[in-house]
Amino acid sequence: MDWREVAVTVSSEGEETVADLFYQLGCPGVSVEDPELLHSYMESGEWDYHAFGEVKLTGTAVVKGYFPEDEELTGKLVKLDLEIGRLLQRFPNWVVQAKGISVQEEEWATAWKAYFKPIRIGKNFLIKPTWEQVDLLAGDIVLELDPGMAFGTGTHPTTTLCLKTLEQIVKPGQTVFDLGTGSGILAIAAAKLGAKVDAVDLDSVAIKVAQENVDLNRVNDRVRVLRGDLGTVLTGQADVVIANIIADVILILLSDLKRILRPEGEFLASGIIEHRAVDVEDGLKEAGFEILERVEDSGWILFRARWANNESV
Repeated sequence: MDWREVAVTVSSEGEETVADLFYQLGCPGVSVEDPELLHSYMESGEWDYHAFGEVKLTGTAVVKGYFPEDEELTGKLVKLDLEIGRLLQRFPNWVVQAKGISVQEEEWATAWKAYFKPIRIGKNFLIKPTWEQVDLLAGDIVLELDPGMAFGTGTHPTTTLCLKTLEQIVKPGQTVFDLGTGSGILAIAAAKLGAKVDAVDLDSVAIKVAQENVDLNRVNDRVRVLRGDLGTVLTGQADVVIANIIADVILILLSDLKRILRPEGEFLASGIIEHRAVDVEDGLKEAGFEILERVEDSGWILFRARWANNESV
């Protein structure tokens, strides 16, 4: 299948807004080229291994979304054009420029690899691309990853927020449900913390890549990768439910959580852009949750919540 790559150059402060727009249009793959973020990783030491030269700060980022060239493409591109026009009306000082090209599947699957380097997250997680070599430290929990065409390399704030929180709350022997698993990184992380995990996604590409990464990390005995929605493929209840998706999908699935989340369980809702945080917070409270923690990184929000009528911590 051929794919349409749509690249939107936007002022740095609009990066999250444009990325969220791609997700809302059902884009199965999104990448962000942000010189400021790249520079910050290099300066902070979070990237122990890199071979980049001087990074020029331009004040803009390039957000790329990938759409299959099928019968739905025209409608999606029309809606994208309308939404970009609205952004320019709301933020007249922003730079917003869009262009699109057709790419073959194998080109998409490999073009971004130059920007995916080993990175340490939280206390012990080390995300390592399969094609990179690293020197391990004592206590490292290695997440070997080849994301392919599924979103979720671990470097995006929505994913790093989840990884850091999982490291704090997941205990050996617990059951974890990962909704919208993407590359499978969060499911693999929970399994390496000792949990049994059901990883669910609707997208066939994500399911294929997630299973390959589960195999690569040798956690087949602790992770089941399932295609479908949570209402049709999940049975039983989990100690932790993760939804690193987008605000609208999180709001839709809240009504199902009583069935799949234990009374003493915790829910992690991530992938929430800042201007939608109030909607999700209100939705969580209406569904019977109390907010234990709200964490923010680069304009993205994670909520950690539990049932309000449960007194256990």
